[in-house]
Amino acid sequence: MPWREVSTVSQRYEFVMLAKQEGANISALCRSFGISRTKGYKWLARFAASGASGLTDRSRRPRSSPARTAAPVERTVKAVLEKHPTWGGRKVRNHLLARDCGNVPAASTITGIKHRQGLIAADRSAKSKPFIRFEHDAPNELLQMDFKGHFAIGAGRCHPLTLVDDHSRYALAVEACADERGETVESRLTAVFRRYGLPERMTMDNGPPWGSDADHSATALTLWLMRLGIRVSHSRPYHPQTQGKNERFNRTLNEDVIAGRIFNLFTDCQMAFDLWREVYNFERPHDALGGKVPASRYAPSPRAFPERLPEIAYPAGACVRKVQYGGRISYKGRELQLSKALHGYPVALQPRPQDDGVLDVFFCATRIAKIDLKEPVQ
Repeated sequence: MPWREVSTVSQRYEFVMLAKQEGANISALCRSFGISRTKGYKWLARFAASGASGLTDRSRRPRSSPARTAAPVERTVKAVLEKHPTWGGRKVRNHLLARDCGNVPAASTITGIKHRQGLIAADRSAKSKPFIRFEHDAPNELLQMDFKGHFAIGAGRCHPLTLVDDHSRYALAVEACADERGETVESRLTAVFRRYGLPERMTMDNGPPWGSDADHSATALTLWLMRLGIRVSHSRPYHPQTQGKNERFNRTLNEDVIAGRIFNLFTDCQMAFDLWREVYNFERPHDALGGKVPASRYAPSPRAFPERLPEIAYPAGACVRKVQYGGRISYKGRELQLSKALHGYPVALQPRPQDDGVLDVFFCATRIAKIDLKEPVQ
């Protein structure tokens, strides 16, 4: 997709940082960002010569880069904390180390400076405690998606849609949406998939537009994802920790961008989200990554987004049933209730080799239900 008007320089920066990753496919990145290879190499050359300031248009005033000052340690730390007031001692230390800021103090010293400067509340630090983290082995194996709680703006209510890679914590999207409809999510995801490729699996919570109950365990949105070859899973009801990385990401988004601010237009929200996403991905050290930034562990998926949905096809000899009105199918006198969203679609029934008498029901490559022939017919 072409450069986004509200954050052209941010997208150039993201392109450059992804292109600098080991093994990056420059030609594929240029295509996904909607630019020519000539222009892509131009921005790479400018970045190599001038850093981030080289990514601005020549006719515009260059963006300022983080200052490297020889001022006393406390003044240097305070400058970082004033720019990123929600960062803790470890993040500030890793941030300064990454920028070769000379004699960088210990994280505990930085936390002490934050206390002395009145930049941290005592009750906030008391709540901080370690926890066990789990993550997938590679980027794009799992993406976590959610709507952060909506908030009022002058033009209505903004519903931030967030999408985070489980392995790297890379934020693929922070979108300022006017609603939470499936059509809105699909249009935003289409742009994301064109740029970053398709993930193996996505997880989301229970509720519209993801799916919420037996009759709506799938929705038009999740069926679209399945047709793209993406496995879909849902968090357990009343267990938000299943979406822990996305929940934590949304909390950080609220603290850094939304809380205490007033926005008038959706474009104002999107501008703020885009600028912050750049900081989150490329500047903000992440404790779970050993103080590295998410971009250091992320690479786009090699699975390209198809502009046309593939046809629904099943292996030769598969027992195929067309889902009837209300989401029902029948097999050997047994009726099975599926999601109402499947009405009109074909599904396939395949025996389980390890469980005689049990058939799995598939939509595309996703198992969505089972039929147990050992149970009595109702």
